[in-house]
Amino acid sequence: MAVHQLTWRATASGIEDEMVLAEALATLIGDEEAIEIERTNSYYGSSIHMVSAKLTRSGAAQKALANIGKENLQIILSELITRLDEANVIHFRLDQSDLISGILTLSQPGSQATVKGQTKIQVYPGQDPLEEAQITIKNAIELSD
Repeated sequence: MAVHQLTWRATASGIEDEMVLAEALATLIGDEEAIEIERTNSYYGSSIHMVSAKLTRSGAAQKALANIGKENLQIILSELITRLDEANVIHFRLDQSDLISGILTLSQPGSQATVKGQTKIQVYPGQDPLEEAQITIKNAIELSD
C-alpha cells in the first residue's frame, strides 16, 4: 500500500524558459535534485527541452504525491478505475501554465500543455491492485491535510 515511484514529465519549447518549468516541478515534488533537463530536437528540428523528475524512495514519492492537493487526489480516487493501468501505474496530468503560476489543476491531454504524472503502486502477489491504489491515494489525501 505504498508508492513505488513517482515520475513527472513535461516539455518546454526552445523559446520557453525551461528553468521556470523545472523550478515549478521542483517546488511540486519538494526536491530540486530530482529534476533533469534534456535538450533535444523535435520531429521538425526545432529545439525542445524535456523536463523530468523521478522519485524512487517510497516515503519521498508518497509525500510528493500528496503535494498534488486534497481536491485533485479526491478526483483521481473517484476516477481510479480509468487511471490505473495493468502495470499498476496511476496516470494523471496537471495544467503546465497553472503549475508555473503555482496553481495545481488536473488536466486532460489535449491542446494545452500539461505535465504528465505517473505513480507506480507497490502490489504484492495476492493483493488487489485497485484496492492497493485506493489505499495509497487515501493515504496521500491524509498527508495533504
